[in-house]
Amino acid sequence: MTDRLIEWLTMALGARISGEGIIFLISMIPILELRGGLLAASPAFLDVPILRAIPLCILGNLLPIPFILLLIEKVLDWMEKVPVLQKFALWLRNKADKHKGQVEKYGFWGLVLFVGIPLPGTGAWTGSLVASLLHMKIRKSFPAILLGIMLATIIMSLLSYGLIGAIFG
Repeated sequence: MTDRLIEWLTMALGARISGEGIIFLISMIPILELRGGLLAASPAFLDVPILRAIPLCILGNLLPIPFILLLIEKVLDWMEKVPVLQKFALWLRNKADKHKGQVEKYGFWGLVLFVGIPLPGTGAWTGSLVASLLHMKIRKSFPAILLGIMLATIIMSLLSYGLIGAIFG
């Protein structure tokens, strides 16, 4: 599904935005994030050079994180008061609750691994949501999320440019 979404976004935006702009935007989108940005940048899709793609994907993935850490709890509280948005707010809280055990148990390093290991349902957005709802201090959660993004960058660069690059290069 991720591949199809990335393919659709690159096709839809390709005539309007540069490849660099596309991977920056993809890296900001929940679910896709840096992982999707690096996949889109790979030789299989946009063929953006890795040294240009990595900083753009990191910046795109990092940009929403302070806002999530600072505001998500207030936004969720407000959403729960709006009948049309209640289900979505509850779904987000349940998603965070499902993943918070690892972060609670291992703290800083649990958050690093949660953000950094590219599995479905993990990443900087969900990690920020979990950290915020656990009331982790920003001076602890933001560096953990940043380290997690760096770990995800290494893993996804090897996959996107190494394995996929070898197949499509």
